[in-house]
Amino acid sequence: MTTPTLRQLRYFEAVARHGHFGRAAAACAVSQPALSVQVRELEALLGTALFERTGRAVRLTDFGRDFLPHARAILRQVEELGEMARARGSRFLGRLRLGIIPTIGPYLLPRLVTALRETLPDLDLAIRESKTDTLVAELEEGRLDAAILALPIASPRLVERPLFREPFLLVRHESAAGEPAPRAEELPAMRLLLLEEGHCFRDQALSFCGLTPTAQRETLDASSLSTLVQMVGAGFGVTLLPEMAVPVETRAAPVVTCRLPPPEPERTIGMIWRRTDPLSGRLEGLADLVGKACAAHRPAAAAELPA
Repeated sequence: MTTPTLRQLRYFEAVARHGHFGRAAAACAVSQPALSVQVRELEALLGTALFERTGRAVRLTDFGRDFLPHARAILRQVEELGEMARARGSRFLGRLRLGIIPTIGPYLLPRLVTALRETLPDLDLAIRESKTDTLVAELEEGRLDAAILALPIASPRLVERPLFREPFLLVRHESAAGEPAPRAEELPAMRLLLLEEGHCFRDQALSFCGLTPTAQRETLDASSLSTLVQMVGAGFGVTLLPEMAVPVETRAAPVVTCRLPPPEPERTIGMIWRRTDPLSGRLEGLADLVGKACAAHRPAAAAELPA
């Protein structure tokens, strides 16, 4: 049997990831017919179907599910060969694929991109914003080089580099100006508004209030911090907001913010990458840059963490 090509494996993996030939072709920057031909040639080489094609739906066959982790392992090893070459240089070369969660991205990225352009002008930065579980999976599969998110992740395959601790502030309608800050156990009764399931920020807020996901039933599940703040401004409830988001999200809403009594809710922001990544030493340096970019614009109350 002729050996499958890397192109065929990449196209197969893309279809498996997206569950759709058209979206996979767009992600690979090729036409759908060209991608389909390569996948069919791969199936012919293997002597069996990799996908069930039923109308617009695409599902992996039993063999396809067994074949997928092997294909991803090969693609990851090929990627690491290129990373080994980049690691021999004195600085980053080529593309850095960086993931970031939505409750950090809009507030940190502008200053971070500026800092990276000044320090690493040759770096080709590709940014992927998504939820924590998605970023961790893509990082472990070799589709990202690093990610900035809330720690801990607790994966033995990943390095976790804490950068700083960030408090959460309570956001209330402007009519609450001057009122004392409530205790954590009082927040659910005030109609605490949170992000939809899948956001780590939601889990952190529930934990602070001593609630389980099943015990807390909000009247709003938002997909963005902006929606939460606007609903608070409409008098719909209260919410918690990471400190870095406060200047951006509250500037055009009739709300007030305050700190909560100790122990103040907070999260640890950090960067993660694969332990086996040949660029690990360079990523340590990148983490230093991220920390400095944050420190230059962060309120004095935020606590710096040791490397």
